[in-house]
Amino acid sequence: MIESALTEQIIGAAIEVHRHWGPGLYEEVYEKSLCHELRLRNVAFDTQVRLPLVYKGERVGDDLRLDLIAQAKVVVELKAIKAFEPIHEAQLLTYMKLTGCRVGLLINFNVQVLREGIKRMVL
Repeated sequence: MIESALTEQIIGAAIEVHRHWGPGLYEEVYEKSLCHELRLRNVAFDTQVRLPLVYKGERVGDDLRLDLIAQAKVVVELKAIKAFEPIHEAQLLTYMKLTGCRVGLLINFNVQVLREGIKRMVL
């Protein structure tokens, strides 16, 4: 499964970013650093992806922005929060459904050990 190898690469890149910065910074710093690390690893991705929102054939907005989509296969939602809430998982699942991506990663950089701040989800 290609998504499995891809999520391993993304997680490895996130761990490298977390090793460098540790917890406590703004989400934007982690996002930009992760993007740089993914480029260094030759992982294709799009960042701040805008999704048009269409309801019953009518466009109702395009304010929805995804943090990152890797190789059009894995949605990555980044956080720098105290702890995950159920709404964060629901948000990621919605993003996965809207993009057609079967796999998603929820990554919280505000933890002591990054493995404790990673949730992998599959549709």
